[in-house]
Amino acid sequence: MANLIIEPARSLQGELLVPGDKSISHRAFLLGALAHGSSRVLHGSASDDVERSRRAVEALGVPVRRDGEAWILEGKGSEVFRAPGSALDMGNSGTTTRLLMGILAGCSLEVTLTGDASLSSRPMRRVTEPLQRMGATFTPEKVPGLRPGTPELHLPLTIRGGGLKGIRHTPAVPSAQVKSALLLAGLSADGPTSVVEPVPTRDHTERMLRYMGAKIEIHGGLTPRGQTPTVVTVEPGSIQGREIEVPGDFSSAAFFLAAAAIVPGSSVTVRRVGLNPTRTGLLELLKRMGAKIKIVSLARNDELEPMGDITVSYASLKAVVVEPALIPNIIDELPILMVAATQAEGETQLKEIGELRVKETDRIRSMVAGLSAMGASIRSEGDSVFVEGPSRLKGAAVDSFGDHRTAMALAVAGLTARGKTTVQGSEWVSISFPDFEEKLKAIQRVKPR
Repeated sequence: MANLIIEPARSLQGELLVPGDKSISHRAFLLGALAHGSSRVLHGSASDDVERSRRAVEALGVPVRRDGEAWILEGKGSEVFRAPGSALDMGNSGTTTRLLMGILAGCSLEVTLTGDASLSSRPMRRVTEPLQRMGATFTPEKVPGLRPGTPELHLPLTIRGGGLKGIRHTPAVPSAQVKSALLLAGLSADGPTSVVEPVPTRDHTERMLRYMGAKIEIHGGLTPRGQTPTVVTVEPGSIQGREIEVPGDFSSAAFFLAAAAIVPGSSVTVRRVGLNPTRTGLLELLKRMGAKIKIVSLARNDELEPMGDITVSYASLKAVVVEPALIPNIIDELPILMVAATQAEGETQLKEIGELRVKETDRIRSMVAGLSAMGASIRSEGDSVFVEGPSRLKGAAVDSFGDHRTAMALAVAGLTARGKTTVQGSEWVSISFPDFEEKLKAIQRVKPR
């Protein structure tokens, strides 16, 4: 087990780049494999999770090669995918798993997906059920200790695809992964496939599908009369290979942006960050809390994904109430928002965030445990979390619980603490941000002993 040692910071100063967006990198490899023709992926994430997507498409017979800083995929459409010689190991990557299920549902193949212990505990029925309605079949492997008749499905699962029909589906829980799986399956269906979202989720798949030539329509959403359900519909058909420039990962940038907002005397700029409005809800919340934020948009390919430079400077923060409708757009940033809330005046309320319980770990449990050990006034009630601030945190030994976002969030908390903080199990950070420690220490001005 690796440990990350964090010393209290006098301030944070400087500029940095973060890894390519993990969500977009996954989609670049998976859609590039589905496409006809060459796709060039620039600035893709080098995280362990994205490596699972790259290896999966290679195992399905898609040529992938490195060309300097880019990856080149030579796609010929899913009709030429071949069955891999063994089960595909998804590691810890839920995104690879669920999106690949959608792709494989449209292929006349039989493929088994496995994962590590954490991924194998995560729910899959939310995506397998609608794909089964479309015509795919999913057979669970026998797992020791799992009672017969257990209503939830988990990895390992064997998928048999082909012969899909289009459906209209409203997910019970807002999920960009479920939506994406159905849209990708819909490319191989016999008619249109629609996903209805009462609460909109991140739209990277829709953007990339349209960019690569898919027939996709989006109706509803925010109207002059208020918010209506968003209906995303894809028509069956092929997509074409394109050059895909991946912006910096906003969820990775969030740790540095929040850190600058809570460490006195700080000013940090993160360059080339994705500014997709379905991902940047944390910026709006930090603004409401009183953070000083400057955004400079960059002239890039906004047809695919907007990007820009974000600067955050320290300010005294005030508590906020985060309503359930905001959760889908800040789901990955909730751990670091809890850390920021420990330094805000008043009680921050995070309501109905139960989806955090089925991530790589139960992030409500891991964050409450870690911040409590550091002296924060934080509690959970059901699936809601309440943080009273500001708290003078103290250095402590805290556990990542095998979760990369918990580890990085608690490391940021350590910057504001009295004394040294040890984040145990920090090796999990490589899932999304392999050089997080190096980047953090490069901008940290350490307090004199």
